[in-house]
Amino acid sequence: MKAGRGYGLDVSGARKSRVLVVDDEPHIREMVQGYFEAEGFEVDVAGDGTEALGLARERQPDVVILDVTMPGVDGIEVLRRLRAESSVYVIMLTARADEVDKLVGLSVGADDYVTKPFSPRELVARTRAVLRRGRTADPAADAAPAEGSRLEFDGLVIDIARRELDRKGIPVTLSALEFDLLVALARAPGRVFTRAQLLQQVWGWDFYGDERVVDVHIRSIRRALGDPADAPQLIGTVRGVGYKFLAAPR
Repeated sequence: MKAGRGYGLDVSGARKSRVLVVDDEPHIREMVQGYFEAEGFEVDVAGDGTEALGLARERQPDVVILDVTMPGVDGIEVLRRLRAESSVYVIMLTARADEVDKLVGLSVGADDYVTKPFSPRELVARTRAVLRRGRTADPAADAAPAEGSRLEFDGLVIDIARRELDRKGIPVTLSALEFDLLVALARAPGRVFTRAQLLQQVWGWDFYGDERVVDVHIRSIRRALGDPADAPQLIGTVRGVGYKFLAAPR
């Protein structure tokens, strides 16, 4: 299954983005569906993981809003199966803030996390932010690297055009959001970025939510790269401010 494609058209003839909302609580599904439809999205809903996987294959959504805690096939397992066959954007809904750390530790590949209770307006804004980052639908478009599309450091190669990452000769997989976050830092080695600046660059100007989501994704990137926070070689923490990329370009 390729990255999702919606089918509806707005009044201008442009394709509407399609969202699949997955939650076992009917009132949450209905509330979220109403907000997204009011914002011009095509919306499908599922009440469990099995139904969600079937709809994802059939309807090819652009974004999946996925609850973590569901009976039967839970959200983590749904995400694992989606990632085996699709690059669709996934925003996880979690019941507790500490679940985000757990999810990141499992490296399940979500693009963003929203903690319940949440504002539907915030969820729509987060969805628009991930869609703005865009995923290339045509692989041929990535075949010819543009100037400056490859960043090389000691033990780390980032191929931006192909969205590939190599750490000491070993391929590393990051979520789309984490890859973009790493690129934002690596493009300006030594520069200190505040969390707000990283949110603006990677999530988008209209990001709603807790700035600490940056910290969660930085931890995930470090874990994937084998870059311990207590002795980092790649991503350094500037206490009270934010983060900077430590390695010098080759």
